[in-house]
Amino acid sequence: MMSGAGLVRFFEEVEAKVSISPYQLVFIAIMFAVTILVLGYLAPVLVP
Repeated sequence: MMSGAGLVRFFEEVEAKVSISPYQLVFIAIMFAVTILVLGYLAPVLVP
């Protein structure tokens, strides 16, 4: 698991190569959360 500082540094390095707006980042985060929720609903055995 990455720390908060490591995560920020990772995004700064990625952002230097790929321009991504904050809105896209929020959208990706929401889609990721929805995907996790759907997977948790479909396969409750896999989620502790």
